[in-house]
Amino acid sequence: MIHGSRDASALADARAILFDLDGVLTPTAEVHMRAWARLFGPVLEAHDKQPYTDDDYFAHIDGKPRYDGVRSMLAARGIELPEGAPSDSADADTVHGLGNRKDVAFNAEIDEHGVQPYPGSLAFLDAAEAAGLAVAVVTSSRNGQRVLAAAGLRDRFEVVVDGIHAAAHGLAGKPSPATYVEGAQLLGLTPADCVVVEDAHSGVAAGHAGGFLLTVGVDRGAGADSLLAHGADLVVDDLAELIDSLPGGAA
Repeated sequence: MIHGSRDASALADARAILFDLDGVLTPTAEVHMRAWARLFGPVLEAHDKQPYTDDDYFAHIDGKPRYDGVRSMLAARGIELPEGAPSDSADADTVHGLGNRKDVAFNAEIDEHGVQPYPGSLAFLDAAEAAGLAVAVVTSSRNGQRVLAAAGLRDRFEVVVDGIHAAAHGLAGKPSPATYVEGAQLLGLTPADCVVVEDAHSGVAAGHAGGFLLTVGVDRGAGADSLLAHGADLVVDDLAELIDSLPGGAA
């Protein structure tokens, strides 16, 4: 079902689709959720704070660069820790140490369980490419390349703007539109040519702020109404619902 005040007809005017990765192309959002819970469960308990829940993930962490997610979650519970540095050990009780500890947990989950793309998202990607649209991945994750390779999708995208690329080029993370604008520019296009596809509050906010042709929310648990409130033009449960609205489609 398509939710929102706009329909999907704008897809017919698109020249490119800019995909978020975790929760849009692959169910790695679930892997991230488990890794964040593994991190913050003991941390909050050690500080005698309210236990960590999945609601905390959606409210404070989802879609943000890893260290920003740590800062946001700590602030939500009134915990102050030193910043430290990106080189901090995963055992360090610093913002960067916690972020690195979460990364260790995430990579362990990938090694144990692998990654499979969402079938509907893969079908939409196939249809978009068949329609002649350019495609790119724009993700806050520093593990973007590894996740794409594990899912068998790395060769499908010439342009990947991930957390490593953003840091190297001084690009602000979502909800800033900077990384999505970068993705459009690397394709030789403008935001007005591109559709953003996101599952996170911060991501749809980035698409809305960047003046993109259309910002599509995929509801993987954040809630359709919440995604619309944060800037999505329309929300679907599965990207396969939009295949007929692509250029050359039946709609």
